[in-house]
Amino acid sequence: MSTHTLVATITYETAARTVSAAIDAAERVGVRAVVTVVDPSMALVAFGRADGATPHSVETSRRKAMTAASTRRPTAAMAPDLAVALEHGSGGLLTSIKGGVPVVFDGVHVGGLGVAGGRPDEDARIAATVLAEIGADAEPAR
Repeated sequence: MSTHTLVATITYETAARTVSAAIDAAERVGVRAVVTVVDPSMALVAFGRADGATPHSVETSRRKAMTAASTRRPTAAMAPDLAVALEHGSGGLLTSIKGGVPVVFDGVHVGGLGVAGGRPDEDARIAATVLAEIGADAEPAR
Protein backbone atom coordinates (compact mmCIF):
# COMPACT_ATOMS: atom_id res chain seq x y z
CA MET A 1 0.00 0.00 0.00
CA SER A 2 1.28 3.44 -0.94
CA THR A 3 1.56 5.99 1.84
CA HIS A 4 1.54 9.12 -0.31
CA THR A 5 1.18 10.56 -3.78
CA LEU A 6 3.13 13.17 -5.68
CA VAL A 7 1.26 15.99 -7.38
CA ALA A 8 2.80 17.89 -10.27
CA THR A 9 2.38 21.64 -9.83
CA ILE A 10 2.91 24.53 -12.20
CA THR A 11 5.99 26.56 -11.31
CA TYR A 12 5.71 30.20 -10.35
CA GLU A 13 7.86 31.15 -13.35
CA THR A 14 5.50 29.38 -15.76
CA ALA A 15 2.42 30.72 -13.99
CA ALA A 16 3.72 34.30 -14.09
CA ARG A 17 4.59 33.93 -17.79
CA THR A 18 1.07 32.59 -18.38
CA VAL A 19 -0.52 35.59 -16.64
CA SER A 20 1.57 38.00 -18.69
CA ALA A 21 0.78 36.18 -21.94
CA ALA A 22 -2.94 36.21 -21.14
CA ILE A 23 -3.06 39.92 -20.35
CA ASP A 24 -1.18 40.63 -23.59
CA ALA A 25 -3.45 38.33 -25.63
CA ALA A 26 -6.53 39.97 -24.14
CA GLU A 27 -5.20 43.44 -24.87
CA ARG A 28 -4.70 42.48 -28.54
CA VAL A 29 -8.46 41.83 -28.82
CA GLY A 30 -9.51 44.85 -26.77
CA VAL A 31 -10.20 43.08 -23.45
CA ARG A 32 -8.96 44.33 -20.09
CA ALA A 33 -8.47 40.96 -18.48
CA VAL A 34 -7.97 39.58 -15.03
CA VAL A 35 -5.98 36.33 -15.02
CA THR A 36 -5.50 33.72 -12.31
CA VAL A 37 -3.32 30.60 -12.30
CA VAL A 38 -3.78 28.00 -9.57
CA ASP A 39 -2.17 24.64 -8.84
CA PRO A 40 -4.11 21.33 -8.91
CA SER A 41 -5.20 21.85 -5.29
CA MET A 42 -6.73 25.21 -6.31
CA ALA A 43 -4.08 27.27 -4.46
CA LEU A 44 -3.12 30.59 -6.03
CA VAL A 45 0.22 30.59 -7.87
CA ALA A 46 0.03 33.80 -9.95
CA PHE A 47 -2.45 36.60 -10.59
CA GLY A 48 -2.61 39.71 -12.73
CA ARG A 49 -5.11 42.45 -13.51
CA ALA A 50 -4.93 44.74 -16.51
CA ASP A 51 -5.34 48.42 -15.80
CA GLY A 52 -9.03 49.29 -16.02
CA ALA A 53 -10.31 45.73 -15.60
CA THR A 54 -13.66 45.38 -13.86
CA PRO A 55 -13.46 44.62 -10.12
CA HIS A 56 -15.80 41.59 -10.23
CA SER A 57 -13.54 39.91 -12.80
CA VAL A 58 -10.99 39.27 -10.03
CA GLU A 59 -13.31 36.76 -8.37
CA THR A 60 -14.60 35.38 -11.67
CA SER A 61 -11.11 34.58 -12.96
CA ARG A 62 -10.21 32.88 -9.68
CA ARG A 63 -13.31 30.67 -9.78
CA LYS A 64 -12.69 29.77 -13.43
CA ALA A 65 -9.09 28.75 -12.64
CA MET A 66 -10.15 26.75 -9.59
CA THR A 67 -12.86 24.91 -11.53
CA ALA A 68 -10.50 23.98 -14.38
CA ALA A 69 -7.84 22.81 -11.92
CA SER A 70 -10.27 20.80 -9.81
CA THR A 71 -12.28 19.17 -12.60
CA ARG A 72 -9.40 18.95 -15.11
CA ARG A 73 -11.83 20.19 -17.75
CA PRO A 74 -12.55 23.55 -19.34
CA THR A 75 -15.31 25.43 -17.58
CA ALA A 76 -17.12 25.57 -20.93
CA ALA A 77 -17.34 21.75 -20.92
CA MET A 78 -19.57 21.67 -17.85
CA ALA A 79 -22.79 19.78 -18.55
CA PRO A 80 -25.75 22.19 -18.20
CA ASP A 81 -27.53 19.89 -15.75
CA LEU A 82 -24.46 19.96 -13.47
CA ALA A 83 -23.70 23.68 -13.69
CA VAL A 84 -26.09 24.89 -10.99
CA ALA A 85 -25.43 21.90 -8.74
CA LEU A 86 -21.67 22.40 -9.05
CA GLU A 87 -21.88 26.05 -8.09
CA HIS A 88 -24.25 25.44 -5.18
CA GLY A 89 -22.51 22.29 -4.00
CA SER A 90 -19.14 24.04 -3.84
CA GLY A 91 -20.46 27.07 -2.00
CA GLY A 92 -19.89 29.17 -5.10
CA LEU A 93 -16.20 28.28 -5.41
CA LEU A 94 -16.64 26.64 -8.81
CA THR A 95 -18.29 27.98 -11.94
CA SER A 96 -19.44 26.96 -15.39
CA ILE A 97 -18.68 30.34 -16.99
CA LYS A 98 -16.44 29.96 -20.05
CA GLY A 99 -12.82 31.08 -19.71
CA GLY A 100 -11.30 28.48 -17.39
CA VAL A 101 -8.97 25.80 -18.76
CA PRO A 102 -6.77 23.14 -17.19
CA VAL A 103 -3.04 23.63 -17.69
CA VAL A 104 -1.37 20.45 -18.94
CA PHE A 105 2.16 19.88 -20.19
CA ASP A 106 3.05 16.59 -21.91
CA GLY A 107 -0.09 14.96 -20.51
CA VAL A 108 0.62 16.07 -16.93
CA HIS A 109 -2.03 18.22 -15.24
CA VAL A 110 -0.29 21.05 -13.36
CA GLY A 111 -3.03 23.60 -12.65
CA GLY A 112 -5.80 25.79 -13.95
CA LEU A 113 -6.00 29.11 -15.83
CA GLY A 114 -8.90 31.53 -15.45
CA VAL A 115 -9.44 34.51 -17.75
CA ALA A 116 -12.17 37.08 -17.08
CA GLY A 117 -12.97 40.56 -18.31
CA GLY A 118 -14.48 39.97 -21.71
CA ARG A 119 -17.59 38.10 -22.80
CA PRO A 120 -17.35 34.42 -21.81
CA ASP A 121 -16.64 33.35 -25.42
CA GLU A 122 -13.84 35.94 -25.64
CA ASP A 123 -12.37 34.75 -22.34
CA ALA A 124 -12.38 31.15 -23.58
CA ARG A 125 -10.65 32.12 -26.84
CA ILE A 126 -8.02 34.09 -24.93
CA ALA A 127 -7.38 31.14 -22.62
CA ALA A 128 -6.99 28.76 -25.59
CA THR A 129 -4.60 31.19 -27.29
CA VAL A 130 -2.49 31.40 -24.15
CA LEU A 131 -2.24 27.62 -23.79
CA ALA A 132 -0.76 27.52 -27.30
CA GLU A 133 1.59 30.43 -26.58
CA ILE A 134 3.06 28.78 -23.46
CA GLY A 135 3.38 25.38 -25.13
CA ALA A 136 0.72 23.65 -23.02
CA ASP A 137 -1.38 20.76 -24.33
CA ALA A 138 -4.57 21.81 -26.07
CA GLU A 139 -6.51 18.87 -24.64
CA PRO A 140 -7.01 18.20 -20.92
CA ALA A 141 -5.16 15.32 -19.26
CA ARG A 142 -7.18 12.16 -18.88
